[in-house]
Amino acid sequence: MRKSSIALLIIFFFVAVDQFLKIWVKTTMAIGESFPVLGNWFYIYFVENEGMAFGISFGENIGKLLLSLVRIAVVILLIYYLFSQIKKKIANWFVVVILSLIIAGAIGNIIDSLFYGMIWHYSPFLFGRVVDMFYFKLFLLPNWFPLWGGTYFFPAIFNLADTCTTIGIITIIIWNKKFFVTKKEKHIIQQELN
Repeated sequence: MRKSSIALLIIFFFVAVDQFLKIWVKTTMAIGESFPVLGNWFYIYFVENEGMAFGISFGENIGKLLLSLVRIAVVILLIYYLFSQIKKKIANWFVVVILSLIIAGAIGNIIDSLFYGMIWHYSPFLFGRVVDMFYFKLFLLPNWFPLWGGTYFFPAIFNLADTCTTIGIITIIIWNKKFFVTKKEKHIIQQELN
């Protein structure tokens, strides 16, 4: 199967699953409602996020508008970059999968920001809130721990889109030599194609 087809499948699959989960949570739960999935450490916990991933906020209305526009611009650039690399036959499978995950995650949260406010009648186009639902109470940090003592490790509530983006970015950071093609490698690829 062609790399462009695999990229589209990954993007559509994760966006569809992300949106299914968000719509299910939004239509069956009240904000702040939760229930355990696995013991006392994994919950579905419905919250709405005004800002970026993991509940990070980015200012008031102007911040929300800028965030939505920046997300859209970044996704357009990533899609262009991915498919141009595939077309030039430079992108390896690693690059295709990782960039597709990042794009899927970004699109999943953009859909919330663009349309959820209009659908659920609480804000205009571009100002919707992102639905988050995964909450892991992994372990309690000791009280003496700086800043976060007495709270659970990784207290953020997040969604599948956040997960896709985070996994993609962490993977790029860890395996950046596999991700970025050097000029020498580009030259070798170009020679092989000619």
